Amino acid sequence: MREASPPAPHFLNDGRSATLRELATIRPQESRIPIPESRHPAMDPILAPLISGQLLFGFVLQVLWTLLRIAGLVMAAPLIGTRTVPRRVRAAFAIALATVIAPLIPTPPTAAVDAVTLLNVIRELVIGVALGFTVRLCFEAAALAGELVAQGMALSFAQMADPLRGAATGGVVGMWFYVAFALLFLAYDGHLGLIRLVHESYSMLPIGMPLPNSESLISAVPRFFAVVLVAGAQIALPIMVAMLVVNLSFGVLGRAAPALNPIAVGLPAALLTGFILLGVLVGELAEPARRIFQAGFDAAHAIFG
Repeated sequence: MREASPPAPHFLNDGRSATLRELATIRPQESRIPIPESRHPAMDPILAPLISGQLLFGFVLQVLWTLLRIAGLVMAAPLIGTRTVPRRVRAAFAIALATVIAPLIPTPPTAAVDAVTLLNVIRELVIGVALGFTVRLCFEAAALAGELVAQGMALSFAQMADPLRGAATGGVVGMWFYVAFALLFLAYDGHLGLIRLVHESYSMLPIGMPLPNSESLISAVPRFFAVVLVAGAQIALPIMVAMLVVNLSFGVLGRAAPALNPIAVGLPAALLTGFILLGVLVGELAEPARRIFQAGFDAAHAIFG
């Protein structure tokens, strides 16, 4: 008979051959091949929801801090901050924008029930309102131009409610200028510039940081208001001069011919001349509006010094 071949030799760490009985007594640490340990141990099922809850609470807190400045901006911003937009829509827009911007800004301070947190909340609201109100002043230049033109066209006799401004305006001319500026604002991507403005404001002044120059916040809006008054008068100046010439002409005609009723003849002529000049002004309104919008965003950046 053929003899059975001996089993293949097994070697210990010291190089000696081992029998099957010795192999059975070998401990794992004595083997040549080490047993790797898991680098990613399973998370404790009790700590997992706690850690996830802390992360979620931190993100919600960051969104709430961001929402303060954005809510102030939405309240005072043009178009979205008017009475024609429902409050729920404005609130949903502010929350959505805060949720998107919150991960992109520096980490806000820890909230606590103390005077520092209260001052930070007030500062964020004031900054947001100042940013939105500064950009909104650009549209007041259009409203001022409409008021001045309406007086020359004799359309200011009938006052009507303007839902875009939330106040009475001098006829349809003021509303026409306001709507024209709103369309140009969207055409020039002003709404995107407004979002970019609030995002850059967190880089210029992070949450919880004091204003580097408080005088810039106080003086930026009044200084830009003077620019708005001048711009509104310049837009309406050509039509105002033309309407003045028309009214003076019919005034002289009424003196020369007392039997001629200047109101019955002059009002239709003033209306016709005013509408013709408004049609001519449409093609020239884009560049002045662009300069006003640019000045408005520059004034908003000047708030931070």
